[in-house]
Amino acid sequence: MKKQSFGKNERVRKRKDYLRAYQKGVRVSSSNFTVILHNNQTGTKRLGVTVSKKVGNAVKRSRIKRLAREFFRLNKDKLPDSQDMIIIARRDVSSLKYQDVCVELEKLFRQR
Repeated sequence: MKKQSFGKNERVRKRKDYLRAYQKGVRVSSSNFTVILHNNQTGTKRLGVTVSKKVGNAVKRSRIKRLAREFFRLNKDKLPDSQDMIIIARRDVSSLKYQDVCVELEKLFRQR
């Protein structure tokens, strides 16, 4: 059985890493999400999630973050190695179901 955890070493945690990905990363967009991919030096896949206050209150923002992290946790073996992946949620995301989020993020990661 493979390990499906989401540890600290798999998170983009520092502001400078986010800024580097924003400036130099490759962007792929859909109607509800933007994904930024950027090579890193750590050798691991890392996820960062950004949800602005335009999406809704704290409950809605936290739900979107949980859905994005769950997608990453269950699909990280299909995602590229040595990449920082920043997922940015857009305004009307809070009404999406988990299956909708998965379908849309899978399309974005295949486009890269």
